[in-house]
Amino acid sequence: MASPLLLGIDTGGTYTDAVLFREEGGVLAKAKALTTRHDLAEGISGAVDSVLAKAAVKPSEIALVSLSTTLATNALVEGQGGRAALVMIGFGPEDLARGGLSDALSGDPVIFLKGGHDVHGTETPLDLAPLEQAMPALAGSVSSIAVAGYFATRNPGHEIRVRDRIRALSALPVTCSHELSSKLGGPRRALTTLLNARLVSILDRLIGSCERFLSDRRISAPLMVVRGDGALISASEARLRPIETILSGPAASLVGARYLTGLEAAVVSDIGGTTTDVAVLEGGRPRLAQEGAVVGGYQTMVEAVALRTYGLGGDSEVHIDDRGLAARLTLGPRRLLPLSLLGASEPDLVLAALEKQLRSSHAGRHDGRFAVRTGLPESAAQALLPQEQAVFEKLGRHPVALNEVLTISAQRAALDRLVSRGLVHIGGITPSDALHVLGRQGQWNEMAARLGLELAARRKDGAGRPIAGSAEELAQKIVDRLTRQSAEAVLAACLAEDGVEGIDPATSLAVDRALRGASGISRFSVALDRPLIGLGASASVYYPAIAAVLGAASVIPQDADVANAVGAVVGQVRAAVTVTVTSPEDGRFVVAGAGENVMLAGEERALDAARERALTKAAERARLEGADEVVTSLSEEIDAPQVEGSRKFIEARIIATATGRPRIVQASG
Repeated sequence: MASPLLLGIDTGGTYTDAVLFREEGGVLAKAKALTTRHDLAEGISGAVDSVLAKAAVKPSEIALVSLSTTLATNALVEGQGGRAALVMIGFGPEDLARGGLSDALSGDPVIFLKGGHDVHGTETPLDLAPLEQAMPALAGSVSSIAVAGYFATRNPGHEIRVRDRIRALSALPVTCSHELSSKLGGPRRALTTLLNARLVSILDRLIGSCERFLSDRRISAPLMVVRGDGALISASEARLRPIETILSGPAASLVGARYLTGLEAAVVSDIGGTTTDVAVLEGGRPRLAQEGAVVGGYQTMVEAVALRTYGLGGDSEVHIDDRGLAARLTLGPRRLLPLSLLGASEPDLVLAALEKQLRSSHAGRHDGRFAVRTGLPESAAQALLPQEQAVFEKLGRHPVALNEVLTISAQRAALDRLVSRGLVHIGGITPSDALHVLGRQGQWNEMAARLGLELAARRKDGAGRPIAGSAEELAQKIVDRLTRQSAEAVLAACLAEDGVEGIDPATSLAVDRALRGASGISRFSVALDRPLIGLGASASVYYPAIAAVLGAASVIPQDADVANAVGAVVGQVRAAVTVTVTSPEDGRFVVAGAGENVMLAGEERALDAARERALTKAAERARLEGADEVVTSLSEEIDAPQVEGSRKFIEARIIATATGRPRIVQASG
């Protein structure tokens, strides 16, 4: 009897991928469709309907659906997300300077409340008055609220009271810090909670789109989502904790890379439209970040793969610095709509605008660039500033040449803010366009790409010369630049994993000589100690050259283009619960975490209670998150040093982990 039929979906910044998979047969069929940001269900249906047709199976045969996504990662890298308010309990304004919290807020509102707890969970009285005063204004100006309390991991009571009061006063979604992390470090926990609040609407749209599609096709299988550590979580839980899905796509790609190649040790680099993600496989498992995931420059408390994410992909913005004697190209971190893609969807409009710009005797400041609304609902455009509203009203669902949109310089900042809110896309030349011109990609409109590169090539450098003699010459320069920046990114990630500090591959002269293979009396070289697995739709185009620069063997598996979707269906549910034991006075111990705090007499009694609670709660959480049969394990960290010849109990951390394969439905055939 055949094993259950599993459907894996990966929604990336450019493409949505789908695979049908059976354990004994591997990938049965795969398909891609463009990610449709205005309505994600369109991209999902395009990919899934295609893969069902290829495999000639009925939707009712699917027993499990698993989803990975780079949308949360991309939102943080590109500075996007909803406007969120942060409620801090027991903290002061000076705490905003810690952990990058002030930068992350970017002007979003903060409310400080008196309250919080100490290390043993003892409270300072909570004052809700400032919250009551602020809520009427917040209800119409933010999309969600984050709540972080002082030592909330030891006693979440104040966070829960604040959350319940916010829910009584508004319909806004609320995230509490104790729900996301059991670790100490209030400001960084507050940062993680703030980012989670920003991402709620983004992930809610994705999961809602997927659920609507599954309902339309009468697919009744459970829906799982890949977390940042590669484990699976039920869609309902992912909606509450979207921050856990940052690095979901990259984590799924690592799980997929291990499955597709069988390699125990490798460097894995996955290039998408927006980002390049680099991580290390060791002993057949991805390394996990000890201090939490770093994304978009933010150090979070989210347990995730030890992965470096760089704003570099096939759709990266091409920057041309023509101020020096020789023009210099750099790529990213922002994603643009490739001109070849715009030209495929709106050929008459885009080609006419580009040809008109080429015929002009004077180069326009924004030649080769377009702006178009992303198609988000009107509700997403609330509370725009007058300048932003004026620019937004010039745009519609068809692309408009940027020269027509930006008539005064002040409008540029307004447009950038619209882009950061996810309301507007910018179109322009990208590495994907360069590949179209070079004949190495052909899925979109090659003429639009060529016209865009011709416009860019006629720009003059500081010596008055065109920056390139032809579209092909500029295209090759762009591809060479992507190869070089990719090599720098891979090398930077590997040096960081080795604990090497002080070497930045992007600025080091020695690394520059090594990567260029510069000759001289002294020669520098660099090499990886393991293969480089290249993943992504364009992996076969880019990674052989990148691996050669790095002195590594290039491995590109057969299904490298859908590794994320493969990883989504071969993963497991994994839930970890931490319970702490502290001793406020001799002979008395406080058990905290995963439930109400209790005071017990005797160390062993307290430790046994903590173990039982941790194991029970971990198993409950794993089942809540979609696991079927659960296996639990326990680890302990007891800090009890010898002080003047006698043992002094400080703290114990009891960590229970429950794992299991996700629940499946019996196919109806």
